[in-house]
Parts: sequence; C-alpha cells; structure tokens
Amino acid sequence: MKKIAISEAESLIMQCLWESSPQSAEALVAILTQQQNWQEATVKTLINRLLKKEAIRAEKDGRRYLYTPRLKREQWIAAESKQFLSRLFDGKLSPLIAHFQQHKKLSADDIAILKKLIQDLDHDQ
Repeated sequence: MKKIAISEAESLIMQCLWESSPQSAEALVAILTQQQNWQEATVKTLINRLLKKEAIRAEKDGRRYLYTPRLKREQWIAAESKQFLSRLFDGKLSPLIAHFQQHKKLSADDIAILKKLIQDLDHDQ
C-alpha cells in the first residue's frame, strides 16, 4: 500500500474504525461530536478525505455506507514513528531516549523495559 499521510483530525476517525468496524457515518458522527465537540459536517468532511486518500473504504448497506479501514494501524504507527524520528532526531532512536531521560526522567519500569528490549535485540543478532 502506498504511503498515506493522515492528519491529526483524520487519525481520530481512523482510531474509531480501528477499534470497531465497519461503522456508519452516523455512528462516527455520534462518537466524535461527543468526544471532540465536532459538527456533523466536520466528521463527514474527514470521512471524505480519508476515502480520497484510500485510507478507508465504503460499502453500501441499504441506504447508507459502512466504513472500514484499508490502512492498518500498525502501518500508520510505523510511518508516523519513522517520520517523527527523522524530523526531530535525525532518524536515530538513542537521542530520543536521551531526551526523555533528560527531561522526563524515565521511570524504573521504563528503564527495565528498555534493558529487556536491548537484551532481546542482542540475542536476535
């Protein structure tokens, strides 16, 4: 599948569909007008954008359409993560972790998980 750029607002529609699909526009409107205080027109505009980007598909169900994601959540996370690292940390993971250590102070649990991940990487190579 080609790379699909999803805006922050569009990602909220995608999150709803990744959690439960297929869903109608009415169901998405009900969820997002409550969660985000959006108007119905906003939700429908975002749905149409996602259809044009081919991130979702629509299937006719009587007089309405049901929407399902074409873009997998894992694909989107991988692309977003890579773009984030490239944009802020020259594509390198270690400066990101150093940043969190300096500014957030990683918890003991975070450090233990990172050590385990590194240990697993060492064993895989």
